[in-house]
Amino acid sequence: MAQDITTDQVTPPTRWWTHIYVQVLIAIVAGIIVGQVWPNAGVALKPLGDGFVKLVRMIIAPVIFLTIVGGIAHLRQLGALGRIAGKAFAYFLTLSTLALILGLVIANLVQPGAGLNVDPASLDASRIATYAAKAHDESLVSFLLAIIPDTILSPLAGGEILQVLFVAILSGIAIALVGEPAEPLLRVIAAAEAVVFRLVSILMRAAPVGAFGAMAFTIGEYGVGVLANLAGLVATFYLTSLLFVLIVLGLVARAAGFSILRLLRYLAPELLLVLGTSSSEAALPNLIKKMEQAGCAPGIVGLVVPTGYSFNLDGTNIYMTLAALFIAQACNVHLSIGQQLLLLGVAMLSSKGAAGVTGAGFITLAATLAVVPAVPVAGMALILGVDRFMSECRSLTNFVGNAVATVVVARWEGALDREKLDAALGRRRPVAA
Repeated sequence: MAQDITTDQVTPPTRWWTHIYVQVLIAIVAGIIVGQVWPNAGVALKPLGDGFVKLVRMIIAPVIFLTIVGGIAHLRQLGALGRIAGKAFAYFLTLSTLALILGLVIANLVQPGAGLNVDPASLDASRIATYAAKAHDESLVSFLLAIIPDTILSPLAGGEILQVLFVAILSGIAIALVGEPAEPLLRVIAAAEAVVFRLVSILMRAAPVGAFGAMAFTIGEYGVGVLANLAGLVATFYLTSLLFVLIVLGLVARAAGFSILRLLRYLAPELLLVLGTSSSEAALPNLIKKMEQAGCAPGIVGLVVPTGYSFNLDGTNIYMTLAALFIAQACNVHLSIGQQLLLLGVAMLSSKGAAGVTGAGFITLAATLAVVPAVPVAGMALILGVDRFMSECRSLTNFVGNAVATVVVARWEGALDREKLDAALGRRRPVAA
């Protein structure tokens, strides 16, 4: 993790099996074996994965709060805050649109659902009733109102990312306006941030256990064989996401002066953690720390990363258009160009309205199909069995997209230390922050 790769260059090399990312990789393989050979035991190991994700979520709120408050308070020029936010949201909107379009184009070219000839009336709609109900409860207005917490302290207790972001921004602005009298408070915040990140490094030692439990459950519950019937959709989604990361994000990274492949290598431990737990939240604290170590200003990192977790969901956007057209094709529903563009527009809005909701990808798809009546919502039952496998890819793509966004916005703001970035992404070890 972040603490493991920033050791002094004179530190003697450690044995390969002591690296946390190697342990996570071994745990993933072990989880697959246990889930396949002893499926009942694999299902019983689910609490290990859930427990680790809860441990990480426990620390996310203070990490975000302290990072953002400290970053904004040090900006001093509050006009920079609005400028950074504007650039970040412009980037999010552009890349989200490209992700939706890519999913739409690939679905039309590959036609993963063609030939299934499913009768919508034969589908068990009750299987997706829970997700449809949650989608019905979510709207853009309720989403915006939910950003405002009941009290200034409740976000830290409840762990709602956008509420924490809202309170942290206001607190950072207030400290910046107070100025010099608030310096003692800033020193306390800096000390608390150091303690919190040390706690993160301690919690990350449990990552292999969490990855093992989560992967064992996934394979034990659904089985590798569940992929056979819907292998075309799953393979298409993974390949589309890979194309998006390597080509679209690769070109963005190249324009910003860095290599996407080197960034992926730098974030390999976190990517393995996301893969193992099927949750990008599990790696959020480390992403914040590693982006700072890669030369991005703390104020940029503190604002872009948490916001991107709700508004820059490239993997989820690809999934939405691809899955929607798969369902339409499987049910022999022909969508005109106009209907597909309507689907794209609705998906763009609903992906923001359902941000931060547990199971957001599947819930957002239900919300989108409810607005586009041509595609039967009951068709979601077709992909329910493999959604867990696709959620891993969604999380990985979302994670990489937010890492790229952070570097790009930092570069736009002139707040990127190129020497630190080169050290982080090059052959040398990253310099300590």
